[in-house]
This record gives sequence, C-alpha cells and structure tokens, in this order.
Amino acid sequence: MAVVNEMAAFNPAKAAGTKYLFFTGKGGVGKTSTACATAVYLADHGKRVLLVSTDPASNLQDVFSTALGGEETAIPQVPRLFALNIDPVQAAERYRESVVGAYRGVLPEAAIENMREQLSGSCTTEIAAFNEFSRFLTDTSLSARYDRIIFDTAPTGHTLRLLQLPSAWSGFIEQSKHGASCLGQLSGLGDKRQLYEAAVRTLSDGEKTTLVLVARPEETPLKEAARAAEELAGLGISHQILVLNAVAPQGDDAISANLYEKQQAALQDLPEALCRVPMYQIPLRAYNITGIANVRDMLCVDHGEIAATELQAERLYRLSDLVDDLEKKQRKVIFTMGKGGVGKTTIAAALALALARRGERVHLATTDPAAHLKFVLDEESGIRMSYIDEKAELKKYQDDVVREAVTGGIAPADLDYIKEDLRSPCTQEIAVFRAFAEIVARAEDEIVVIDTAPTGHTLLLLESTEAYDRELRRAQGKTPEAVKQLLPRLKSEETEVVIVTLPEATPVYEAERLQADLRRAHLRANWWVVNQSFREIETKNPLLRARAAQEAAWIDEVDRTSGGHEVLVPWKAEQMKGSALLSL
Repeated sequence: MAVVNEMAAFNPAKAAGTKYLFFTGKGGVGKTSTACATAVYLADHGKRVLLVSTDPASNLQDVFSTALGGEETAIPQVPRLFALNIDPVQAAERYRESVVGAYRGVLPEAAIENMREQLSGSCTTEIAAFNEFSRFLTDTSLSARYDRIIFDTAPTGHTLRLLQLPSAWSGFIEQSKHGASCLGQLSGLGDKRQLYEAAVRTLSDGEKTTLVLVARPEETPLKEAARAAEELAGLGISHQILVLNAVAPQGDDAISANLYEKQQAALQDLPEALCRVPMYQIPLRAYNITGIANVRDMLCVDHGEIAATELQAERLYRLSDLVDDLEKKQRKVIFTMGKGGVGKTTIAAALALALARRGERVHLATTDPAAHLKFVLDEESGIRMSYIDEKAELKKYQDDVVREAVTGGIAPADLDYIKEDLRSPCTQEIAVFRAFAEIVARAEDEIVVIDTAPTGHTLLLLESTEAYDRELRRAQGKTPEAVKQLLPRLKSEETEVVIVTLPEATPVYEAERLQADLRRAHLRANWWVVNQSFREIETKNPLLRARAAQEAAWIDEVDRTSGGHEVLVPWKAEQMKGSALLSL
C-alpha cells in the first residue's frame, strides 16, 4: 500500500539517468512544470540539455517567460539549457508541402489543390508532429550536442494515439497494394518508415529512454497514469517512473488536514499498474511555477509570502448564476473547454445536473478519449450520458462506406481500393468527427452538454470541420445531415462555450489563447469558470494562505478578459461526484 511520506523526493540525476526523458500525464498535473524543473536541475548540474515540447497547447514560453519557436533557443539565466516548441500548424504545413511540392508544375493546379485538401485534417497535424518528434529522437548530430533530451508531451490520450500511429502506419503501408502515394494524409510516409521504426526502438530501449509519468495524488490523475503505464508498456515502453506532484504535507487546521487526507485516500487506492512503478514525490509549493527562480526552486525549496491582496473584480458569480443565464438564453449546446486538469469534466457534469434538476432534458457527452464522466456521474443521475468509442465508431463508419459503395454498384477493383483506404489510421479521425456531429445534432430535442478533450485536441477537431466535411463527401459521396448542420449550429445563438481555468498563471494564459482561437472561429465564449479556488476558504495554514493570496491577480485577469463574466468555484474537500456537484 502506498504511503506518500515514505516516497523519495524526485531527484532527476538519480531517478532519470537516461539520455532521453519522456514526460506524460493527464493535463493539469504539472507535467510541463516538472519537465522544466528537471531540465533546469540537470543544466545547473553541468548537463547540456534540450527541452522539446510536442504539446499542441504548449506553455513552455509561459514557464520560462521566453519566446520560443521551432528552433533551439537558449534559456536566459540557465547556461547549457535550450528549448523549442514543435508548432503543429507549421509542422503540418511543412509536411503538406513535402508531399505536394514534388507535383507542382507536373499536375494541374486543381489536382494540387485537391491534394492539399486531403492533407488538411487533424490526422495530418498528428503525422507531422510525430515526424518532427522522430527527427529529434533519431538525429545523431543532435544527440552528440546534448547530454539529455527531454520531451514535454501532449496530454496522455493524445500522446498514446501519437505513439500508436507508427506501427499502424507501418502495417498499413506494408499491406497496401497501391503504395503510399495514393493515400492522402499518409502519402508522405513511405520513405519515413525507417525513421519511425528507429524512433520507436529508441523509446523502447530502457538504456536510452525513461518514461516519466506525472500525476497528482488524486483519483482521476492516478487512474489516467495507470492507463498510460499499461498501454505504453504494451507498446514496448516499459522503463517507467511515477512522479507525484503537489503532495500536501500533514495539515495543521481543518482545511489543510482535509487536503492531506484526500490525497492519502487516493494513494491507499493506488491502481495496481502503478504499484510496480518506482514512485517519487514533489511537495505542494506555495508559489506558481513560472519564471526561472521558481522553476529552479520547485524540486528543492518552498517559499511564499502571505500578502493582503484585494480583488479588483466587482462581482464574482456562482455556478447557479451561470445556469440561470444558460436557461434564460435557451442555450442548447454547451461546451466546457480549457487546459487539461482544470476540472472541465466536473463543471460539465455540474451544469448538466443543475439543468436536469430544473426539469430540462439533458444529454451529457464527452469528446475526451480519456472519458472520465463515469467517475463523476452514474446512470442513476437521470442524465443520459455518452462518450465517443473510437473503435466502435471506426467500425461503424467503415461498414457504412462499404455498404453505400456496394449499393451504388461499384466495380470490385474500386471496392478493394476503398477498403484499403478505410484501413488508414486517419480514417478514425473522420469516424470520430461524424460521431461528434451526431451528438451535437441531438440538441434538436434536448440540451447537450459536451465535456471536451484538452484544448489542443478540441481546437484541431473544430478547426478541421470543413476539411472533414470535404473528406466525408469524398468517401461517402454525400455529407451526412448532422455534419451539414454542425458549423451553423456551433456559430448560432444555440451554442455557448464555457471556458474553465484555475487561478494560476499557466491555465489562465492558455485559456486566453483558447478564447482568441474561438473568436477567430466565430464561436461564443461569454462565461469563464475559475475552479478550485482557495480564495474564500477559511484556513490558517501558511502554505494554503500563500497560494490563496496569489490567486487575486489571476482572478482579476480573468475578470478583465471575460468582461466581468467569471464564476468562482471554491476548492472542496469532498469528492465532487453525484449530488455533491450541486454544492458547487
């Protein structure tokens, strides 16, 4: 049985001594902070270190207060440390051009444009990101320049999908009768097979790579870490360690004692898959992990000032006020969006339950591959719940396309090609998108509350709507009615996006970037929810009081950004499940 106080402190030099370190975990657990602190620690101890982010919603620039792009950039005040972001948009454009460029001047412009359309979906973005990622894993000159190369990855579900793709691509290309050149989004993969195989070999080599699972001592992040540990081990990546971040000390008043006991209870019920993994801890800190000084201190020392801070915000709303507004304005499609780990699932479930208790017919759904709704509400809540089962939706989509092709009298040779095309891993993206559109279409006769995947994945989904529309027409010869209605509905008065954040620097910065993206897509986001606030909690504990004091600046920042439409949800000692959600 795990007892957190018996765990060693996380020391990167002792716990993670391989050339490559691969950080992953549920969004919001401090994965990026831990990766950055590790990089700074190793650089301070004489190692030349490269820190690479593969997260579509990367916030390395916020942590280091330094502008970062796709090139190796020296981090001020940390000699020997360099960092970069793999920009998924830029990577996708380079990938598209590498495929299309060879045909410019050879094929008609219309054919070139069609090729670019086929390469516009989110699967292309993932392929391109992995292409860049593989390059850093296999580049011998890069390896020679650095003692350690650290990867800060996207949230777990996205990362798992990314790592599963190479073997899928390889198998698909080997089985292809027509070669990779005709496979749209996969068309640039034929000459990359050796690169991807080398990347996977490096990841699977315990002498070269350590997988660092980051979690908080809480039920859902631990379950996510366990799932990642098992699935990654199944891919051959078995050299793993678990770092528990933000571990609370024993309390000295009711609130701090509740926090400690809540964490200990989660650890007593540690998933079996994690019991076999070496575990380390990082204490809960009184300060936000931004700026070089705090990043450097994260693994070593705590500090924090309890300063009197007055809020500038004129009014802080409650969740019931938000429900009042949604009901008054007759919103039919409600999204919760934000950085992973900020509590989107909890807030989505609370909104759905509150609306249902007011007599509304409510359907609560999730687009998050991790599908944590089942941990928050059960079938007895009176709310219809669903999540997108990616494998089931893929099989359904494949069957539908083949059936329509056969009904249309397609020639056997052409049918073989269609079946082959449908085995592409990218087909899954299309199938999931169709399922997403079908869920939104249910707003005709009920309120649909959608708990979204972490920010980057959600934006890829929404930004690709028109591309998926084209792909469905290409594959099926028509656009399903649900897809036709999707964009108009999302941009109509029926839809509301609720942005969820925490009163901390990184979640707020990311939420602001999300809002800007939503505005460009003409999607409405009037309300923000600031979750898990200690601001109004009565505690004498110095650590928690210091954290509460720092919240004022970020609550005021949300107030300015949201135009005064922010809900403040206090931290709760009890598990937010079932009817307890109504207390938020």
